[in-house]
Amino acid sequence: MRPPAAPTSARQAARRVRILRAASDLGSREGLAGVQMHDVAKEAGVAIATLYRYFPSKPFLFLAVMEWHIEQFLGDGDCTLAADIGDTLVALSGKLLGNRQLASAVALASFTEYASAVPTSIDIIERPLGQRLLRLLGDRADARSRVRLLVYTWWGLFVGMLTKEITPERGEADLRLAARLIAAV
Repeated sequence: MRPPAAPTSARQAARRVRILRAASDLGSREGLAGVQMHDVAKEAGVAIATLYRYFPSKPFLFLAVMEWHIEQFLGDGDCTLAADIGDTLVALSGKLLGNRQLASAVALASFTEYASAVPTSIDIIERPLGQRLLRLLGDRADARSRVRLLVYTWWGLFVGMLTKEITPERGEADLRLAARLIAAV
């Protein structure tokens, strides 16, 4: 599988956002299995080749949808304390779980993409959530490892809450505990 193209102009970036918005809307209604790439292209008003140019597979598209939602959620604000990290991770979980159909679609896409023979994922540190946490943890020698621990703990608890293996209250308490333990000096 070829790597996805990155937008090089404002027009292309806007087209990419239209695709992400269309996939998000369709995923919210249909779930991952119910979404067809040609339907995403049609709803976004782009050619199917354009869709595949930016998103070489449906799992890759829905991973990008999740990243897009995380980017929108995080905005430009910064956390300043371990408690703020916990609050941010709890709020992010709540935002994504607010639409269980879409949350399931992005989780299934993640499992599919990570299990594929052709890795397309970049290091978690380079993703928006990783970058936010890395800025917070600063110059620590082990900051990158702490960020990985925080993100993977968040993801595991997010999936646990999504599948109702754990209650939202238990997931929130565990996220706050993880933030305190992992982000502590």
